[in-house]
Amino acid sequence: MRLLRSTDLALRLLMRLAATAEPNPTTRDVATAMDVPYTHAAKVVAELQHMGLLTARRGRGGGLALTDRGRKASVGMLVRTFEGEGDVVDCEGTTTTAPCPLNSACRLRGALRQAQEAFFTSLDPLTLEDLVTTPTGPLLLGISPRP
Repeated sequence: MRLLRSTDLALRLLMRLAATAEPNPTTRDVATAMDVPYTHAAKVVAELQHMGLLTARRGRGGGLALTDRGRKASVGMLVRTFEGEGDVVDCEGTTTTAPCPLNSACRLRGALRQAQEAFFTSLDPLTLEDLVTTPTGPLLLGISPRP
């Protein structure tokens, strides 16, 4: 399974915020440090703020900060939210392909759906705090350029 770029960015952004000692870096600071476009980071920050996982304040003394909910958030929940409820494959033909002729009697679709749920379920017990414990947190900060 391959994660969407927004899911990957959300996870890395939250991990960076959880591991950093910097007081409230801005979205631009984090985007620069992670070498991602500011516009992508801003969209992800808006979604994470909507989910209640971080706060984003503008102006002097502003910046990004994790909430308590963000530190304790399940990685599985986060990945489910960003990935959406869609199937692994497009059996309905909603993109550029025609619907699959096996759609009404396919066993693969159910198996893939079960595998996807098993993937999410395996991430459910992990929290953001778990992801940035030593050695990951210090290493994460060591390989990221400073804003």
